[in-house]
Amino acid sequence: MLKKVPRTSTEDIRRQLSERIIGGLLTPGSVLDESQLAAEFEVSRTPIREALRLLAASGLVEQKPHSRTIVAKPDRVALAGMFELMGHLEALCAGYCAQRMTKTERNNLDQMHGDMAGIVSVGDRIAYIGANEAFHNAIYCGTHNAYLEDVTLATRQRLQPFRRAQFSTLGRLAKSHAEHGQVVEAILRGNSTEAEGFMRAHITLVEDAWNEFAGA
Repeated sequence: MLKKVPRTSTEDIRRQLSERIIGGLLTPGSVLDESQLAAEFEVSRTPIREALRLLAASGLVEQKPHSRTIVAKPDRVALAGMFELMGHLEALCAGYCAQRMTKTERNNLDQMHGDMAGIVSVGDRIAYIGANEAFHNAIYCGTHNAYLEDVTLATRQRLQPFRRAQFSTLGRLAKSHAEHGQVVEAILRGNSTEAEGFMRAHITLVEDAWNEFAGA
């Protein structure tokens, strides 16, 4: 008797689509067609609809009655508000890191920053994107505040397609790395005020780079 192959679950579909959006494979404004997705995942349209509903609840896609689902593309005002909040959250994280990171965590952050210099030197945008996310994750974790870490990560995921896209602008890898260097140095010195200021400025420049990329 042939073993029945389990169907792809709604959660699996949601996770895979989320990874495509966050990873930049599905860019803001892209249409998510239910029929095409049902054929791809070999399921009925019901789990596809539920997965899209969950993605909409997290803000990664937009759904309107009697129209197709698209990867979220907030207007300039909404996106500016999201970046503004991101700047405050990441600045708070950096400030706490300056106060709370252990010696080992500080050394690891410094090492991560040093390793990213090699990625910048060869201009590997994809590798830098991955290293950049790990760098920021280390700062969230270094707050030793699990709730702040979760809230900041959730906000970052909402902005992820835009934060990744900004690395396509000319010279952005080197600039980003230099901005990180200021944050790291402030954290290593235990200067929370400077760490907050440098991180907030960094997120502002990330937003500026996105606007340049998008032609805003």
